[in-house]
Amino acid sequence: MFKSNKIIIYFFVICSFGITLFTSSSCGIYKLADINIPDSIKTIKVNYIENKARYINPQLSPQFTNKLRQKIVNQTRLTPVNNENADYDIKGYISQYDVSTSAISNEQAASNRLTVGVHISLYNRKSNEQPKEFEISRSFEFSATLTLAQAEAKLNDEIIRNLTDEVFNRIFSDW
Repeated sequence: MFKSNKIIIYFFVICSFGITLFTSSSCGIYKLADINIPDSIKTIKVNYIENKARYINPQLSPQFTNKLRQKIVNQTRLTPVNNENADYDIKGYISQYDVSTSAISNEQAASNRLTVGVHISLYNRKSNEQPKEFEISRSFEFSATLTLAQAEAKLNDEIIRNLTDEVFNRIFSDW
């Protein structure tokens, strides 16, 4: 009986080692950099991200702003505030919202591309540095058989998630 218990233990040890080795091996998955927030930064204000693009999707600004606020509250130790005394102050606007043809088949559009861009400024009120500013632009493919409204409805969650993740990483992970 003792020998069979030993075999079972060895089996579990080998399986555990195999699982650890398998899950930790590199297979093209990249870990995001750690969040980098100075200890002196305690509060944050995320201003409304206004839509200044030529074409305005009326849902994009409020949804993007809210999702960015939620991600910051959920994934950092920063306290959100609504006054001008915030240690970090995020301002920005949607700078691009354009549709173009991305593929043609039989002399007709086969797929289209929606490109969404945002401009973000991060003000650090604890330092005398210039604001950290950056542009992010992402493209999203959709079938040319869809209207823009149908494509927006289908892509909305992906657009918001991708832009939010990219802005968050640029601000807090020095990407």
